[in-house]
Amino acid sequence: MLGVGILGLGEGRSTMSAVLQSTKLQLIKVCDRNEELCKQRASEFNFHFYTTNYDELLQDESIDIIAIYTPDHLHAEHIKQALIHGKHVVCTKPFIDDLSKANELLTLSKKSGKKVFVGQSSRFFEPAKRQREDFEAGLIGELITIESHYNADHRWFLVKEWSKQAAFKWLFGGLSHPVDFVRWYLPDIEEVMGYGMISQNAKVAGLKNEDTMHFIFKAADGRIARVSGVYSSPTQPAQRESEMSCILRGTEGASQADYHELRYAVTTKDGQEQIIHWGADKLSHYFRFEGETHHAGEYQNYLEYFADSIEQEFTAYPDLKEGIGTIVLLQAMDKSLQTGKPVKIKEILSEYQLFV
Repeated sequence: MLGVGILGLGEGRSTMSAVLQSTKLQLIKVCDRNEELCKQRASEFNFHFYTTNYDELLQDESIDIIAIYTPDHLHAEHIKQALIHGKHVVCTKPFIDDLSKANELLTLSKKSGKKVFVGQSSRFFEPAKRQREDFEAGLIGELITIESHYNADHRWFLVKEWSKQAAFKWLFGGLSHPVDFVRWYLPDIEEVMGYGMISQNAKVAGLKNEDTMHFIFKAADGRIARVSGVYSSPTQPAQRESEMSCILRGTEGASQADYHELRYAVTTKDGQEQIIHWGADKLSHYFRFEGETHHAGEYQNYLEYFADSIEQEFTAYPDLKEGIGTIVLLQAMDKSLQTGKPVKIKEILSEYQLFV
């Protein structure tokens, strides 16, 4: 079994549950600078090996993987230190917030021989997994286009003071999920165009950046995709609209994965229509805490996939390069919002001298 150390125990709560229930991983120690949060997690999980000092994880030779769930602006330094100390790394999305540090991480990963995996958890949810399996099996033929959205009534979030900081952007915190779906199926995006606005609800709350956005992507081979996100508005009932969906339209069929609803629909090239709802057993695997606020099952799925990649020596995706590529795309999207013009991905790559 591979030993895991967890840094950051807010979102890392799901990771603790995931590792403790896994037969492929062993939780060695957890870390957060907030000692009270450490004590809270220790009591919740009856796991009492914690520290407030990241260096203790780095120096612990029984830890093979460090899982990072700290604020975005700290990711690059925490990943760097893990690689320097010879650890494999799992880092939550969005991967890093400063592309000027990307080349250093690429060099360190290559030098250390250690793997870096980005925890884009949505890929590892049941409907998305089934959709990918059907796509790879050729059930819908050749892919024509993708449509994906993440629309959520997060008005409750607007009371958080840090949500009003200029550094907070729903583009990175929320829209990165459907953007990752697009890159999963169309990795070679060459241009993006988008429009965004601060909704009336967000204006009243004092948000500084867009909470309502629509984007069009164009791939190098000419195929196009659409992504949307709305975060401060009521949503329709779940029976009518999923908060997060990924729709694939192919030459011979189509499919739709609905996230929280654990719902999947497909029309195959044989003309057969099927709708799948997963039941209580899957719900209990994915949602382990209050309501649907944490998705520990996704984390367990991707952590075990990453463990397999280490032991079986294959590349686990999204890897370091793909994680950086997604941030490049998000930066291009942000630039399009600010300029009101299409942005070429190569402009961002050139600006940071990246080759990914």
